[in-house]
Amino acid sequence: MNRRPVNLFLCSLLLLAWSGAARAENADREKPIHLESNRVVVDDATQTSVFEGNVELTQGTLQIRADKIVLTENKQGYKHCTATGKPASFRQKHEGSDEYMEGYGERIEYDTLSQTVDFYVHARVKRAQDDVQGNHIAYSTRTEVFQVSGDPNNINDPNKGRVHAVIQPRNKEAAENPIENNAPLTIQTSPTLSKPKP
Repeated sequence: MNRRPVNLFLCSLLLLAWSGAARAENADREKPIHLESNRVVVDDATQTSVFEGNVELTQGTLQIRADKIVLTENKQGYKHCTATGKPASFRQKHEGSDEYMEGYGERIEYDTLSQTVDFYVHARVKRAQDDVQGNHIAYSTRTEVFQVSGDPNNINDPNKGRVHAVIQPRNKEAAENPIENNAPLTIQTSPTLSKPKP
């Protein structure tokens, strides 16, 4: 019996439920990218910069830490960042909350044009108590959808070939009182406005 499609389908459902509350901070896209490292080589001809040694990239609430970051820019000004480390890390605040999404991988690809982040090799993404692990995790900051896959070369190894996910139950109080949490606005009289003249 082939259990892999069923497992991928169930994992996809869980991740879609998880991604519903995982909006990336929209204002980050409009902020400049800052980089710090021990050394940098800038090639203006190819629009490529290579940062090495304790590299930190920040863009608003977004932060990437790595041993090495290669940053390229296309003619339209969109940037593509490849971060490598043991592991490299990614962190970004969620829109409208104090919660952060954290991700790890030996390679992280961040693209400002497609608004995607990809985590490769020992990939892991955490949000609060939720935790997803796999060989490759693709995350769209625009659609807020995660896709996770195991290593197809190690499908029989439970530690490498399969996807692992821990999704915590939703807040019981919020689930029991949905009206209070999403209460409609009420209309009230204003003491500062006068009545219109007839």
